Amino acid sequence: MVLALAEEIEMRKSELLDCARSDKNELIETIYFGGGTPSLLQIEDLRFLIDTVYSNYNVVENPEITVEANPDDLSKERIIELSNNRVNRLSIGIQSFFEDDLKLMNRAHNSEEAKKCLEFATRYFDNISIDLIYGIPNMTNEKWLQNIETALSFNIPHISSYALTVEPKTALYNFIKKGIIPQPNDELAQEHFQILVDKLSENEFIHYELSNFGKENYFSKNNSSYWLGKKYIGIGPSAHSYDGEKRSWNVSNNSLYIKSIQENKLPSETEILSKTDKYNEYVMTGLRTIWGISLDRIQNEFGKTYLNYLNQRAVKYIKEHLLFVDENILRTTKKGKFLSDGIASDLFLLNLE
Repeated sequence: MVLALAEEIEMRKSELLDCARSDKNELIETIYFGGGTPSLLQIEDLRFLIDTVYSNYNVVENPEITVEANPDDLSKERIIELSNNRVNRLSIGIQSFFEDDLKLMNRAHNSEEAKKCLEFATRYFDNISIDLIYGIPNMTNEKWLQNIETALSFNIPHISSYALTVEPKTALYNFIKKGIIPQPNDELAQEHFQILVDKLSENEFIHYELSNFGKENYFSKNNSSYWLGKKYIGIGPSAHSYDGEKRSWNVSNNSLYIKSIQENKLPSETEILSKTDKYNEYVMTGLRTIWGISLDRIQNEFGKTYLNYLNQRAVKYIKEHLLFVDENILRTTKKGKFLSDGIASDLFLLNLE
């Protein structure tokens, strides 16, 4: 698999190579190991893949290089090992600091491992993000606040936080189906979200995207690239890519992926985005972020028909104080943030093309 990943990295260098020296956007700014458990790779494998990127692409002087990991993967030795290589950012799936929550979500680590992991990680890494889950059934507001305060006690500069979702065929799904625990409650999730926003704001975090909070200079450069519409190349099974005009995605089957790479064929499908697709994506990502939707950009890039449609659809949300316009940028209010995905879907244009 590692050799196949390296081969795909090399096969796809032409996607950026032609413009690399004339267009700064063609430089590699971030390298992100995610989607699964990349921390299980040997350090030699991680180093080999990073070196392969460097030898095939133009990389900025100080790229953000992130490894996703779970607390049970991050022993003290492993953290030191990662810190002695080019990796300069960790994204750690803490989810909760409470034992009962972790059991309910069927996590492999326990509360003690979560805290120990952060204790060591903060000694060797400055740039750390953790994931926290809110809206867990039976979680009180006080307990959720304790989760946030525990995270803050480690001086973590970035927190990603998501409402609990129930996936079919999971232990959580079966507990709910059998009536052992209640369904996740939207009102509870919204309360938790507002507690999170208020508490992190008090501690100098910037709420720069719906689910992401970072201190100044600690926004995720990798994820910000998606939200700002930059190009990216995804390597490996199921990985997605975007070049500004089209999206592509690799086959999800490991064996088929490796076989295709060995035959020197890219195992991917491609979708060319229509003007309306691009408009809808910009509306979605714009409303989720502090950068909002530039009405000037809508007019310049998509035309007056799109601008008029957006303005008409936005009126009711402005009246309800869920959206506002400032310096020709459409943004969500504090009240509208939690509802931004639903609002965005109502601003989508479906039938113009």
